[in-house]
Amino acid sequence: MTKKYSYKDAGVDIDLETDGVKALIKQLSFRRAGDYGMVGDVGHFSGLIDLGSKVLSLCTDGVGTKMRVADDLKDWTTVGIDCIAMNVNDMYVMNIEPIGFVDYIATEGVNTPQMIQIGIGLNEGSRQSNMNIVGGETATLKGMISGLDLAGTCLGIQDKDKVVTGEKVVPGDVIIGVASTGVHSNGYTLARKVAEENGGYKTVLPSGRTVGEALLTPTRIYAEVLDVCSKAVVHGMCHVTGGGLLNFLRISSYGFAIEDPLEVPEILAWIAEKGDLETNELYRTFNMGMGFAFIVPKESVKTVLSMVKGSKVVGHVIEEHKVTLKGAAIT
Repeated sequence: MTKKYSYKDAGVDIDLETDGVKALIKQLSFRRAGDYGMVGDVGHFSGLIDLGSKVLSLCTDGVGTKMRVADDLKDWTTVGIDCIAMNVNDMYVMNIEPIGFVDYIATEGVNTPQMIQIGIGLNEGSRQSNMNIVGGETATLKGMISGLDLAGTCLGIQDKDKVVTGEKVVPGDVIIGVASTGVHSNGYTLARKVAEENGGYKTVLPSGRTVGEALLTPTRIYAEVLDVCSKAVVHGMCHVTGGGLLNFLRISSYGFAIEDPLEVPEILAWIAEKGDLETNELYRTFNMGMGFAFIVPKESVKTVLSMVKGSKVVGHVIEEHKVTLKGAAIT
């Protein structure tokens, strides 16, 4: 390799996005008068609405440029799972049960066979998360959009006293990482660039799978979280999405030391090698094998490990508000 890749060079500046989101949030000062006010502030994985002894939760997300891979391979059967996973996993982080979902499809022109395949994935995602799809919207935006964009909004509910916000996280708590199924649905602007410039989606990996097949592997839905939280004390959780390990900083004012990370999936190892990507770039862009994490007191470790497939202790909570990987700060 003679060229080092980066997410920024591929077209996504994480730091700029962070600044932009902060600037937008600063404008959101209005608060509803009367009942059903907000609980907490904007910025956690999901927003909360006061419903007396319960809270309603709302979050929204989409598939992103993973749709471009689906378009190139003419296979849209799994992207609906990704759309739902990216939403419900943000609710599981707070121990909230997703109950309803609406999808939004923006397209330059409706393609019926394509819509059938998207529906297959959405239905499977709703099955895995035990959630109703109650409606949606399809917008034909010819001249404004090229291809198709798939996103959705999720509604959840939980008893107020069972919501996990991260406020109970303390130094010394144990971080249990949970395996991802691959790239999930983040970092695809960089992943696609590396793939397209290193043999394309038909390139065969050592396992025999093609790069395209690996990139279309759907995001894991961590539905077991609700059961875990009913049987173990959980202080915080993290959905490792865009921003990689930096997502942990959304949970607490304390820091997170990852000392023994999970095994890196084949496709992410291939991207790292072919893209000649630096460790910091990898772990602030991709999940690198850890799609979800529990932050628990020591007495809960055994229970969580026994209940969650593909989980292991990866680190612990530290005093300083930063994320480290084997001692090196992720920035």
